[in-house]
Amino acid sequence: MKISRGLTPSTPRPYSVVTIGNFDGHHHGHRALLDRVVATARREAGTALVLTFDPHPVRFFAPHVPWFRLTTLEQRQRLFAEAGADAMLVFDFDAELAATTAEDFVIKLLAERLGVSGVVTGEDFTFGKARGGNTRVLRDLGAAHGIIASTVGPVVDEGGIISSSRIRDALKAGDCDTATRLLTRPFAVEAIVQHGDKNGRDLGFPTANMDMGHYLRPRYGVYAVRGKLPDGRMLNGAANLGIRPQFEPPKELLEPHFFDFAEMIYDQMIECEFHAFLRPEGKYDSLDALIAQIAKDCEDAKVALAGLA
Repeated sequence: MKISRGLTPSTPRPYSVVTIGNFDGHHHGHRALLDRVVATARREAGTALVLTFDPHPVRFFAPHVPWFRLTTLEQRQRLFAEAGADAMLVFDFDAELAATTAEDFVIKLLAERLGVSGVVTGEDFTFGKARGGNTRVLRDLGAAHGIIASTVGPVVDEGGIISSSRIRDALKAGDCDTATRLLTRPFAVEAIVQHGDKNGRDLGFPTANMDMGHYLRPRYGVYAVRGKLPDGRMLNGAANLGIRPQFEPPKELLEPHFFDFAEMIYDQMIECEFHAFLRPEGKYDSLDALIAQIAKDCEDAKVALAGLA
């Protein structure tokens, strides 16, 4: 799958269909949009495209808000490719793009630069300067320039509309089951394993230290996790996410300990999936008490992960 960054003209295509959005999480609602795009493109022997933004528009307009990402661009690229997309186009969300009117977005970007034949969005889609465009504007402007615009209704379950906000709320509550169900897969943090202070190794439970970066912070505590190594191997484990109150100074880290694994994986990119919340983070009276609790956490994690391939 190709990934293109910037607003360069596209290679001429006989027929291409695009869906537009932030797509943070790649949840069931996002998949419904992509399924429509892929089906339409295949029917016309065309190309299925995803247009997304980086940074997220919220980071541009409100840079002070806490980190909230559910996926990185690289994770989204892989997920879109697995779902059938042919290319992901990444637009830099900057002052120039923020000032682009709805009319210019359709005419200059979609029609002239990308040359798309169809656009699929959600029913509540807005775009352009000050959100001046909506699905009606997109339909009317598109029709005048050879672009067919269509919409897909929201995907709902017993809790209401499936959205990235619901997933974030679930993760902040430590509700991995709900997050996994809405996302179509477990929430996963991808990061390079860092050298640390070796506290886990000294306690008999070596960990792979991972910086949370721009990801949403789920509820601090201990989780049953699975790790994916660069070679594709999957490892079961238990992880602490938080500031490590037992040690000074406080430092936020995701620290997965993988069972029956002793290889050096420093400086490697791994992915850590959150499967079940086990307990809140805590401080203990002694290191012996902490070691006993970690041992129990590992046993609890093994039970929570039992049956996973």
